[in-house]
Amino acid sequence: MIENITYGKAKLSDSLRISVLFKTIYVQTYESKGVTFEFANFVTQRFSPENIEKIIQSEKTDLIVAYIEDNPIGAAQINYDTICKIRKTPVTELDKLYVLPNYHGKGVGAGLMTQVEEKLKAKGIKEVNLIVYIHNQKAVKFYQKTGFVTLGNFDYQMEENSYVNLVMNKVL
Repeated sequence: MIENITYGKAKLSDSLRISVLFKTIYVQTYESKGVTFEFANFVTQRFSPENIEKIIQSEKTDLIVAYIEDNPIGAAQINYDTICKIRKTPVTELDKLYVLPNYHGKGVGAGLMTQVEEKLKAKGIKEVNLIVYIHNQKAVKFYQKTGFVTLGNFDYQMEENSYVNLVMNKVL
């Protein structure tokens, strides 16, 4: 456990650093065939500083950041206006929970999850979904350990390829 971690709502001034954080973690977690054009296009567009700014400013999302010495080391994004890919009903979604690899196993992910759950409970939200790549077993095990159960599979389309993901749910 690291003792000097702080958590807070993302600030616009963090958008560039959060962009780099998301890109770094995404590439390290999901790259399996080198950096393909499909992969490069997705990461560059999805995690651009401009898109991070939109997420920070949106009333339909919350972005919680874990910091060490005011530097982002992880983040969790909550989307309040989503539809469950399995049940086809409105649901709040934990869109991402990313932690830099150097901080895995040190309580950062658990701390972010606690922050997420406290925020959701304060808003009166009773359940949360997430979607996780089926081959990201480290994340799947983490989510199971924190009380999420699998509802089913969902194919995520990225340009030419489709990727199987698990849809998981937790009742708060």
